[in-house]
Amino acid sequence: MKDILLVSDNQELIQNLETIVTFMGESCLSRGLSDCHEYLSKSGADAVLIEYACETTVSQLVENFPHIPFVALVQNEGQANVNCNMVSVLSTPLTYPVLTQAIHRCQEYSSRKPNLSRTAGTKTRLFRSLVGKSDQIQIVRRLVEQVAPTDATVLILGESGTGKEVVARNVHFFSERKDGPFIPVNCGAIPGELLESELFGHEKGAFTGAISARKGRFELAEGGTLFLDEIGDMPLQMQVKLLRVLQEKTFERVGGNKPIKCNVRIVAATHRNLETMISEDKFREDLYYRLNVFPIDSPALRQRKDDIPLLLQEINSRIKGDGVDGVRFTERAISSLMEHEWAGNVRELSNLVERLTILYPGQIVDVSDLPPKYQYGDTAAYEPDYPEEILEREAFNDLFAESAAQERLEEEASQTASEETTSESVVSSTLPEEGVNLKEYLSELEVTLIKQALESQDWVVARAADKLGMRRTTLVEKMRKYDIQRTEEA
Repeated sequence: MKDILLVSDNQELIQNLETIVTFMGESCLSRGLSDCHEYLSKSGADAVLIEYACETTVSQLVENFPHIPFVALVQNEGQANVNCNMVSVLSTPLTYPVLTQAIHRCQEYSSRKPNLSRTAGTKTRLFRSLVGKSDQIQIVRRLVEQVAPTDATVLILGESGTGKEVVARNVHFFSERKDGPFIPVNCGAIPGELLESELFGHEKGAFTGAISARKGRFELAEGGTLFLDEIGDMPLQMQVKLLRVLQEKTFERVGGNKPIKCNVRIVAATHRNLETMISEDKFREDLYYRLNVFPIDSPALRQRKDDIPLLLQEINSRIKGDGVDGVRFTERAISSLMEHEWAGNVRELSNLVERLTILYPGQIVDVSDLPPKYQYGDTAAYEPDYPEEILEREAFNDLFAESAAQERLEEEASQTASEETTSESVVSSTLPEEGVNLKEYLSELEVTLIKQALESQDWVVARAADKLGMRRTTLVEKMRKYDIQRTEEA
C-alpha cells in the first residue's frame, strides 16, 4: 500500500510497528492520537493502524473517515469489534503473518468500495455491455482497468452474445494504444485458405487474383490492437504461423520473403473450451498458453440478471441517440424479463428491445406485449370494458357508413333484380316526414341485423359477433335481451 498511517502516543509501539511494516516493504509514517484527525483531513491514508487506547477517540475517527480502513491494536482480545471500516482487530505484540492478513483486508476494503467519483467520470467511457452493478461485471471492469495499461496478451472467454468484443474494445480504449487502430478479425468467418492473406497480407502475383500487393490486418493494426475473435475456429496450420508471429514479433506477406516487424497488441476471444479442444488435438497447447496470459471471463446474462434494468436503460438510450423513439417497461415486464434464461445473452436482449421499439414506438410495454417466450407469471392482458352506449354507437356508425357506401355503389351501377332486393335491406339514413320513434327503430334494426348475421354464419355466435364488430359476450347478452333464438325447421 502507498501510505500506511501508524497512530499511537506510545513511541515504543510506533518503533516496533515501523520495523515490521518497513520489513514488509510498505511505506508508513506516524502520528499521535491528538493530531491524527487533522492529518487524515488534509492528506488521507490508504490504511490506519491505530492503538485502541481511547475508545471514544478511536470510534470518532473511524466514523469520520468511512472511506479509510482502520486496524485496531489492542492488548486484550474483545476490547474492540470489527465493524464497517474497522476491518481488523489485532492483539499486541504483533506477528508478521497476522499483520500481513490485516493489511490485505485494508487493500480489499479500498479496492472494492464504491468509488462515486471514478464511476461518474468513466460512465460515458464504458461501452454498453459493461453496464451493470453485479459482482460479475464489476470484476470484468476491474480486470480491464488493471490489464489495459500493460501490453499483456488478453484472452476473453464467454458465450456468444456476452459482449466479448466490447470487452476487447475497452481494453484498447483504456490502454496507451487508444489513439492507434483497433482491428477486429473474425477467424471463424474467413475461409482457412484466405485467413493467412487476411492476417499477413500478400504480394502481387502471390496467387491467382492477387493483382496487387495488399496489407494484412497485422500491418493495419500497427501501433494499436488486433482483436482475433473466435480464435478457437482458426485452422491448425494457421495456429502454427500465428504462434511464430507472437514469439518473434515478425511476419512475412504471402508470396514474400521480407520479414516485417510488428508492434501490435493481441486480444483474442472464443466461446469454445480451448482446454477441451487441446485434449482433442484441435487447438495447439503452446498457442493456448501464449494467448492465455491474462484471461477475462465475460459473464452470461443469466448470471447477472440484476443488471437487466440498467441494460434496458442503456440500450434505450442508444436507440434514442439514433433518433428513434424508445420504449419503457412496466415493473411486471422487467420482472418477467429477469426470469428468462437469455441463451443469446446481451445480444438477444438488445435485439428484443429493438423489436419492441418497432412494435410500440414511444409506448409503455407490459408483460402481455412481450413475445410469448419472454412472458412469465401472470400474463393476462387487460381488456377494456366499454359502456354499452359506446359499443352501440360504434356499431351503428359502422353500419350507416357501410350503408352509405353501398347506396353510392348502387347508384353508380345499374343493379340487377337480385341487387335491388339486396338494396331494400340497406338502411336509409333519411328521416321520414312523419318522424320516427328512434329507440324502437334502432331496436328493430338491431334485432334484424343480429338475426341476419347469425343466419349468415349458421348461428355460430363467435363468427356473427365478428361480423357485427362486437365481442362474443356482448352479442350473447343482446340475444338474451331480445330473446333471439334459433328456430328449428319443421
